Amino acid sequence: TGNMVEWCLPQDIDLEGVEFKSMASGSHKIQSDFIYFRKGPFFGLACFANMPVASELERGARMKSVGILSPSYTLLYRYMHFLENQVRHQLETPGHYSHLAAFYEDKKGVLHAGPGRGGSLPPVYWLPSIHRYMYPEMKITHPAGCMSQFIKFFGEQILILWKFALLRKRILIFSPPPVGVVCYRVYCCCCLANVSLPGIGGTIPESKPFFYVNVADIESLEVEVSYVACTTEKIFEEKRELYDVYVDNQNVKTHHDHLQPLLKINSADREKYRRLNEQRQMLLYSQELEEDYTPCEEDLFVLFFLEQNNRIFQTLLEVSASQDKTLTAEHARGMGLDPQGDRSFLMDLLEAYGIDVMLVIDNPCCP
Repeated sequence: TGNMVEWCLPQDIDLEGVEFKSMASGSHKIQSDFIYFRKGPFFGLACFANMPVASELERGARMKSVGILSPSYTLLYRYMHFLENQVRHQLETPGHYSHLAAFYEDKKGVLHAGPGRGGSLPPVYWLPSIHRYMYPEMKITHPAGCMSQFIKFFGEQILILWKFALLRKRILIFSPPPVGVVCYRVYCCCCLANVSLPGIGGTIPESKPFFYVNVADIESLEVEVSYVACTTEKIFEEKRELYDVYVDNQNVKTHHDHLQPLLKINSADREKYRRLNEQRQMLLYSQELEEDYTPCEEDLFVLFFLEQNNRIFQTLLEVSASQDKTLTAEHARGMGLDPQGDRSFLMDLLEAYGIDVMLVIDNPCCP
């Protein structure tokens, strides 16, 4: 019968499309997976498993996903173990929902809008707010090591993704299943764009993790101006109107001519990547020494890009508040950018954030 919702609590919740979001296309080829997704104002986490069965009716395989929805994705990860156990339980003894019902009764307060809110939708929480100091929250958002995997996987390319994330471009990451680890890449990509300066970002959409999307999401993606998502469906590559940046494994590409210069790694990018790796090495060394307080790699990664972003916007704000509003090559170097190599990135940044500054970095026609 294809994908269908077999059981849910509460029974009156709108779950249209969730049967496709919680089971990635192509999952029949793998034994198990997990998947993050968005459903309206909620975020979901589902665990998938595939078990061979000696049944012609089931065509030799039984596949299920067990998932939960929450107003925020930051707490979903802590229930991963429960969901993995439950999906195995559902495959082995189908139709027994008492554990799931008990879990729902225990946790259900989370989905309510709260007293005095009436029927209004709960707020959608994107990235854990940096102002509330996100580190304790981040440690439970995703497993330790997801950032280091991200850096190892993309290498210097993360500097290209960083620029696109900061410009709030629509970023779509393609990968065949399993998709769980790719959902982490979506999350890490959004972490590249954190800025904690007041007054920045009021005019620009938030960096939204959409996590897994499939053809059922096409209509909702058509109206989005900024998102980061992943998919297992190759058909998306042809639907260029849905994305600005397409990432196929480690290959980052864009079909927009004006964004092509951002795909080139320049000397300032290499310097940033060298510094990031240097800091990671120092962190690993201090962890070996077992010093009392050593931050984890997740903290280091987020802080590295947060400080980088803050430095850029601090400089831009200062220049825009000055009398001549002139941004020079010296300013660009001070922000950790390459005056020539990052010229088009700076132009796009000023436009995207509506910062009134005049760029006087010449575009050299000769060396």
